[in-house]
Amino acid sequence: MKPSTPPEIRVKELTALLDRANEAYYTHAAPFMSDQEFDVLLEELVALEKKNPELADPHGPAARVGGAPSKGFVSVAHRAVMQSIDNTYDIASFREWYTRCETALGAQPVVVADPKIDGVAISLRYEMGVLIQALTRGDGITGDDVTANIQMIRSVPLRLKGVAPKVLEVRGEIDMPFTSFARVNARREQEGEPLFVNARNAAAGTLKSLDPAVVRARGLRFTMHGLGECDASDIGTYWKMLEKCRGFGIPTSIRSVRCHDCDMACAAIESFAKDRAQLDYGVDGMVVKIDSLAMREKLGSTSKSPRWAIAFKYPAERTTTTLLNIEWQVGKGGTLTPRATMEPVFVGGSTVRHATLHNIEEIGRKDIRVGDRVVVEKAGEIIPQVVEVDLSARQKNSVVVVAPLVCPSCGSELEKEGPKIFCRNPTCKAQFRERVKWFVGRDQMNIEGLGDKVVDQLVEAGLVKKFADLFTLDAKEIASMTSQATTSAGIQQRKIGLKTAQSIVHSAASAKGKGLARVLAALGLRHIGATASKTLAKIFPDANALLAATQEQLESLDDFGQTTAASLAEDLRRPDIRKMFKDLAAAGVDLRSPLYATAQAGAVAGDQVFAGKTIVLTGTLENFERSDLAERLESLGAKVSGSVSKKTDFVIAGSDAGSKLEKARALGVPIWNEAQLVAEFKNSRGESPRER
Repeated sequence: MKPSTPPEIRVKELTALLDRANEAYYTHAAPFMSDQEFDVLLEELVALEKKNPELADPHGPAARVGGAPSKGFVSVAHRAVMQSIDNTYDIASFREWYTRCETALGAQPVVVADPKIDGVAISLRYEMGVLIQALTRGDGITGDDVTANIQMIRSVPLRLKGVAPKVLEVRGEIDMPFTSFARVNARREQEGEPLFVNARNAAAGTLKSLDPAVVRARGLRFTMHGLGECDASDIGTYWKMLEKCRGFGIPTSIRSVRCHDCDMACAAIESFAKDRAQLDYGVDGMVVKIDSLAMREKLGSTSKSPRWAIAFKYPAERTTTTLLNIEWQVGKGGTLTPRATMEPVFVGGSTVRHATLHNIEEIGRKDIRVGDRVVVEKAGEIIPQVVEVDLSARQKNSVVVVAPLVCPSCGSELEKEGPKIFCRNPTCKAQFRERVKWFVGRDQMNIEGLGDKVVDQLVEAGLVKKFADLFTLDAKEIASMTSQATTSAGIQQRKIGLKTAQSIVHSAASAKGKGLARVLAALGLRHIGATASKTLAKIFPDANALLAATQEQLESLDDFGQTTAASLAEDLRRPDIRKMFKDLAAAGVDLRSPLYATAQAGAVAGDQVFAGKTIVLTGTLENFERSDLAERLESLGAKVSGSVSKKTDFVIAGSDAGSKLEKARALGVPIWNEAQLVAEFKNSRGESPRER
């Protein structure tokens, strides 16, 4: 700033310049300044507004900096329901959809084809041109208020240009560009944090961060593709709406295509299929919509989706790379699984180095060999797998893959049952490492911060030799660990930060009180999963009582057959298992069962709203761990089921609920959101379940 420029003038200059830069970059794809230049100017504006608080603009560029951490997200009802869209996977089915619309309308409809961005659906509400609320899709009826986080995203205008409608609600996608995704994962790798699986997961996780500063740093982006509540009556068509919104400064896709007939729409779909691999963001199809809003009104909607729109989904993305090696990984139960190590290749939104090969019979069926050129795709856009081999590129000296005879970890002889191969050595270090990963998992003891790589480090460093060691870890010892990590920059030394280490120790301390059922489910005993663990925890008051149980007692339990009872009785007699319980108790882990007292006493009168009811949980719950909530409901006499039927009494739905929610609506099953659940807990018992 020149010395002669008054602060109020410079603030206006900077605000106008930065707003114009955002619009040029995100709305018109025509940037005129670098990110570094933008940040320098933004820092100047922030400093000026801090020094002259009377000049601060709550809707200006500087409002995106800072932001107090949130305590949680509140569920809010959408003014207009956010419906899902039906899918089609081939051109013939798409043509059938177009013909149905044409027949119902009695005219050939103009349609608009938009890229189907693989992101997180969001609804932005503007009143008098100012952003006042941002809601996630949630279950389509209610969503979470994430306004503070959305305000941190540069592409979202906080104040619209020109004369906007009094109320304008736009719908769109929040995505993380691949360049941002690579940068975020590189930083997480350096800091010893678990990596995001793909860009969509990263965007969803970022959007639900309680710290707006995290959102600002991760480079999320918004693209509009629809309209919610709006008091403008002169729009007429979707295409005109897009033009108007671009004029307001709202980003829309520059790849949207207006098609006058079905053939044009098919051509647009096929043309975009060739281009999408070159984009810096994930796209898994095109959404085709009737352009005329009046025609949309005439076609209407089903209970879950509009008849005037359809999503054409492209096949899973495939690419070719070279298979460098096949490793046999040992699972927590001793099962050996082959994993392919390949030359890194970008597919489905992330760089892939490994893929599952399932088992030795699958390797033989596909005739996969080290050195082959292989075709890789992401099953369901998530799990990489080798689809086929390019036999024309096979090396002459390639060797048929044979199953190993000894465990690659402990050297013990292996056993084979059909296509599966097992290591039966209970002291196998690889098995223990995988059992620890299971033990600390979210649905078991839920010790946060202990991702796969951190567990590997703890076991290799000798800090965790038994489960009980997890509860006596020292933060400084964890932070002092170093390991070699292969990154894009080569082999680097990596440490766990002290803050992360302290968080791990705190989470482990909290996990001590989860009770017998969670401990049993976490131990990974044969045939004993979450359901069997709860059954045992309702019958036995603590671990000592369980350890004294006979096979006959176990056989008498609900859903316990002779095989399960015999297996568990044998395990409970093993010295190493008995010592494991003793060590956990010595480490302060609570091995009593809260479920026992409730089961013995029966449901108390104040909990009749839950007693005897069959409840289904679906979607992402923001305030509760699902497994904790299921245990809590069961302790109040409810039965928590995994599927919806006519016998279901009600469904508790979080955000991003899917087919279970749709089935509940179709069957007329009552649906609760989280706010209703919290209120009922407070009313019935004066308390809420253990929250996150």
